[in-house]
Amino acid sequence: MAVRFDVITLFPELFAPFQSVGVTRRAFESRQVDVRLWPLRDHAEGVYRRVDDRPFGGGPGMVMLVEPLVRCLAAIRASQSADGAGKLPVLLFSPAGKPLTQQRVQQLAAAPGAVLLCGRYEGIDQRFIDAHVDEEVSMGDYVLSGGELPALTLIDAVTRLQPGVLHDAASHEQDSFSDGLLDCPHYSRPEVLPASAVGVEGGADLPVPPVLMSGHHAQIARWRREQQLAITARRRPELIEAARARGELSKQDEHFLSKLAL
Repeated sequence: MAVRFDVITLFPELFAPFQSVGVTRRAFESRQVDVRLWPLRDHAEGVYRRVDDRPFGGGPGMVMLVEPLVRCLAAIRASQSADGAGKLPVLLFSPAGKPLTQQRVQQLAAAPGAVLLCGRYEGIDQRFIDAHVDEEVSMGDYVLSGGELPALTLIDAVTRLQPGVLHDAASHEQDSFSDGLLDCPHYSRPEVLPASAVGVEGGADLPVPPVLMSGHHAQIARWRREQQLAITARRRPELIEAARARGELSKQDEHFLSKLAL
């Protein structure tokens, strides 16, 4: 089953290069992930195809108008109905939304899709949000110029979870946040790297941690788990507490954490 994203945007050209590069390209080419772009100005009226106006009450910036958005959404609903896609939820990218998490990405990856509303300017008329937006999504505690980059981020995150997109199906299972913790370090060839190879003259050689060369899968798994715990505890301690509250830390995990000098 394909995941369909209908993207309402003032800048559809930002999405074209994204769909032609990287490991996720095959998902777009096969329509495993179906991204449909809906330029908002195509649904505006008048000579200037205006999509915004000044805010009531004064203040800086402009506000996106309701009418073009309603017409655009109606066209999307008609297209979805004709394709038998059903009525997909409308997601608005906004600093006021709930932060996007890997768990939410996993839910979206298993869903039929969504309408992605990319706002611009000072914001969107609240009356449209109240009437049509099902979920507001935040990418973090900062502000961007528009919703296109968040939309690209969400599409990429969902696409890489689709079956067959990554060369190794287990790759995304080891990603940061997949189990609620940050990822462990990774190493590749050569086994011993001269310090000069990383730009450090006169330093000691840099070997791969011996446990990764041992071939002992249980020890390797434990080392990786402990690295996850240590990195997460130092950088994002709230994730440790959340995992603890969910009952996802074993006695062995807790014993390791108790030995960390944080």
